[in-house]
Amino acid sequence: MSEKAQDLGGRVKEAGGALTGDDDLKNEGKVDQASASVKDKVGDAADKVKDVVNPKDK
Repeated sequence: MSEKAQDLGGRVKEAGGALTGDDDLKNEGKVDQASASVKDKVGDAADKVKDVVNPKDK
């Protein structure tokens, strides 16, 4: 699942949990969003490392 899809799914879960009063679902949504954010940041860092290791000719 892509980071954007995971973030969106997390937002839906959080909203659903808030509407129904289901704190477990709400918290699960927050965890999904945080996980997506971490994956996105790790991917950005990996891209920067690749750019340093294999610089592109300009």
